[in-house]
Amino acid sequence: MTTDYALQLMGEMLLTALFISAPVLVPVMVVGLAISILQVVTQVQEISLTFVPKIIVVFIAVVVFGPWMLRRLLAFASAALVNAGQLF
Repeated sequence: MTTDYALQLMGEMLLTALFISAPVLVPVMVVGLAISILQVVTQVQEISLTFVPKIIVVFIAVVVFGPWMLRRLLAFASAALVNAGQLF
């Protein structure tokens, strides 16, 4: 395995991790920000008010984007294994 291939594989791995996590993290961050603004405006500091909507958003995001995320991960893994097999 050459250094160039290892660096290329690491870059692809980081991009794949970013693309796989973004459909879940972005909606959760938006909901968290909206709830934080709502808590500041209404001065209601209830702990469950922050967690329950985030859990619901994560569940919906995984149901909606889960197949795409899995296809993306499998494509990366199979390409990495095929290319690793050709090196030796």
